[in-house]
Amino acid sequence: MNAHASTAASRKPWPSARSRGLYGCECCGLVSQAGARPGETACPRCAFALHRRKPYSLQRTSAYLAAAVMFYLPANVLPVMGTSSALLGRSQHTILGGIAELWHSGSWELAVIVFVASIAVPIAKIAALSLLVISCWMRSSWRQLDRARLYRLVETVGHWSMLDIFVVVLLVGMVRFGAFASVQPEPGLLAFGLVVIATMLAAASFDPRLIWPEPDAAP
Repeated sequence: MNAHASTAASRKPWPSARSRGLYGCECCGLVSQAGARPGETACPRCAFALHRRKPYSLQRTSAYLAAAVMFYLPANVLPVMGTSSALLGRSQHTILGGIAELWHSGSWELAVIVFVASIAVPIAKIAALSLLVISCWMRSSWRQLDRARLYRLVETVGHWSMLDIFVVVLLVGMVRFGAFASVQPEPGLLAFGLVVIATMLAAASFDPRLIWPEPDAAP
């Protein structure tokens, strides 16, 4: 009986800050009472604009995800760097080619790190954010707590997003040059950087409060 009552209580909808006219500042974290027009209301402590929800959160997140997907293919197909030397001539290297070269040369630990940071992590971030956006568009109540944990995981990984760029630079440094060798950046490196930036902006644009939609509120 107690277990049933506890389950029923856990499913009881709690009053939201939005329904009580409370606003949390995204800049300083102060919770304050605001007026009816949040677009014209500022935080009393830091003067940051207050909003019930991030404006056009799902639209902006979807746009950034589309950009990340668009740049992901050229980031892995186009060469990220070109090397040239008087002895070896000129050659170009892609991320996948660099991973294969590291694996066959015996540096499998570094090959795994490059694969995880440059291939697996961007795909996982895009897939996770896509799941969150689609479920919020549908106003789904499916596994809300797990989706909130998933967003926190994506946000935590986002703090290390520039590790992908560092790994690519490390890959450049692992190339063995002959005498009078030089290295030049290629279009794939720019596309890869745009993927990282787009996923970071997508995570920053998503409003996790949309995981718990209110009946009378549009997404």
